[in-house]
Amino acid sequence: MAEKVTKNRKKIRKTVPLAHAHVTATYNNTMISIAEPDGKVLAWASAGASGFKGTRKSTPYAATVTAEKIAEKVAPYGIERLKVFVRGVGTGREQAIRGLSASGFEIDAIFDNTPMPHNGCRKRRSRRV
Repeated sequence: MAEKVTKNRKKIRKTVPLAHAHVTATYNNTMISIAEPDGKVLAWASAGASGFKGTRKSTPYAATVTAEKIAEKVAPYGIERLKVFVRGVGTGREQAIRGLSASGFEIDAIFDNTPMPHNGCRKRRSRRV
């Protein structure tokens, strides 16, 4: 029987000096993904994946912890600068950006990509509690 011979190759990680951070802050969760400028995702994290459940997922503290967690994930890539794209209206918007800057990234620009209706569909009724 012929045996398969596999070579032990060391995985070479590329260095990405500038990356894009996409922050999606919904009412129920905060998700952050870091991608190369051409769009290839390097890593992602969310408040739910960081260990928060239920209503604690939507807190600003959960967004900060998520930002710190994704900073650990992308550390081997050597990212120094970030362009941050924020989408959504959740409470974790600003705290996610603060968490990224506290993790040692230099933030070049912040873009707000929150979808805004130009009077398309009818708004849902307001909640009565």
